[in-house]
Amino acid sequence: MALRSFKLTSKLPFRRRPIRAIAGDSPAELSIPSHFLCPISLDLMKDPVILPSGITFDRSSIETWLEAGNVTCPLTKKPLFAADLIPNHTIRRMIQDWCVAHRSLGIERIPTPKTPITSLQVDDLLSEISAAHLRGNATKCAELVGKLNNWASESDRNRRCISSNGASRVVSAVFQDFPSEQVLSALAGMLPFDKVARRKLVSEKSLHSIVSVMKNGNLSGRLNAVLVVKEMVSANNEDCGIIARSDELIEALVKLLKEPISPAATKASLVAAYYLASGDKRAASRLAEMGIVSLILEMIVDSERSFCEKGLAVLDVILSSEAGRKMAACHDLAIPVLVKKMVRVSDMATEFAVSATWKLCKKQENAGRGEEEKCLKEAVEVGAFQKLLLMLQVGCSESTKEKVSELLRMLNGVRGRTECIDSADFKGLKRPF
Repeated sequence: MALRSFKLTSKLPFRRRPIRAIAGDSPAELSIPSHFLCPISLDLMKDPVILPSGITFDRSSIETWLEAGNVTCPLTKKPLFAADLIPNHTIRRMIQDWCVAHRSLGIERIPTPKTPITSLQVDDLLSEISAAHLRGNATKCAELVGKLNNWASESDRNRRCISSNGASRVVSAVFQDFPSEQVLSALAGMLPFDKVARRKLVSEKSLHSIVSVMKNGNLSGRLNAVLVVKEMVSANNEDCGIIARSDELIEALVKLLKEPISPAATKASLVAAYYLASGDKRAASRLAEMGIVSLILEMIVDSERSFCEKGLAVLDVILSSEAGRKMAACHDLAIPVLVKKMVRVSDMATEFAVSATWKLCKKQENAGRGEEEKCLKEAVEVGAFQKLLLMLQVGCSESTKEKVSELLRMLNGVRGRTECIDSADFKGLKRPF
């Protein structure tokens, strides 16, 4: 529920909210005392803070309320500022004691929250980092950046405070001269980067260090590296163009797709590849030459929606290049997978799958007639004609409708010479893996 539309009045009652607890082998209901509940979330408070109005809220709930643009107390409607949030240690200790008293029912004691950092603390620490950097003291820089990273890991509020005080430009300067996985990890928690930070990170020296971590770092280091790359290529076209000229970075991205380390890293790699291929035709060709078409086709055969959408988006933009179309045209899974993903995934997946199929089947200036004829026959065999007709009946976007209509005209020319099979049946197809 969006806080902006969540109407609270001074008459809102505090409710005793029952929670499920386990007593022996049977579940039991346990009521939370009303003064332990946050008036906004109606959940047990983990970090209670009191306002000048005398009302206590859970810190995360009231901060979210303020970040949504509200400037008054949700209950009393009195003016409210973030600086007015004071920890209510009395209530917090009472909640902890209550949790301990009901430990036998499976209630876990809430940890004592750490006091959030302030902008002044961040500014002081950044000044120390800058001074150590100017002195060329890499060890001291690493120590201070580690402290900054620890603050960021304590809470989202700390992370936002650090990012909003220009930490990325200071830490990116340190990474440029003293690169390490620890510094890169800190940078990954300071998104989005400002212009000064991006300029330092796209320097040849910084890019080489990022690629080194992507290829040889530990699991968390490689994830942080690709997250930083994704942020840079998606935030600025000029930066994307600079990064696209780095063959070693493109090679490192493909390696992360070929040898996945985590779902988060794979998704970040796909997004980065999409922006690189969209912003630079040469990058699209290089990605195709390095085998990304085959990797994605095999990845999305039975993957969940998010992977499918991202993979199809990359395929669509890669197929804008001649190298990408050649790689896809000679791959046994290309047309069957694209036709299969036209329906029952999402509207976004449908648009990308139709667009990619259209690029493969339409006549290209430098392509032989045999290539497009082969793709058209395969599309008919796996039921593309019927699915495209269905799309026109159900409805789709105007750009997709134009491609669907053109595909139907092309497919109609080969329908009589080709037998249709079930598009979901891949038993008769030779897989390259």
